[in-house]
Amino acid sequence: MSIFKNSPSTPTPRPVFAGVGFGLGFSVIIDQAKNKNVISEGAFAWGGAASTAFWVDPVEDLAVSFFTQVLPSGTYPIRRELHRLVYQALVD
Repeated sequence: MSIFKNSPSTPTPRPVFAGVGFGLGFSVIIDQAKNKNVISEGAFAWGGAASTAFWVDPVEDLAVSFFTQVLPSGTYPIRRELHRLVYQALVD
């Protein structure tokens, strides 16, 4: 069994974690369509308690660190907003 798949005994993930697996200290995008986000499959990330975030997207050759102090973390969906803004700013 892969460490990125939910085991049968794992509770159903929240919708925000759809298409996301978890490995050795990071979340990993394993299904971009289920995740409904602009981040590439294979990108890995983690967020902190005060809405801080970082992610690495090897497909786009991108690394992002975002530091803020919004508590609690779910007060405003700032991470998804940040993802959208960063990917919209990319130029081919």
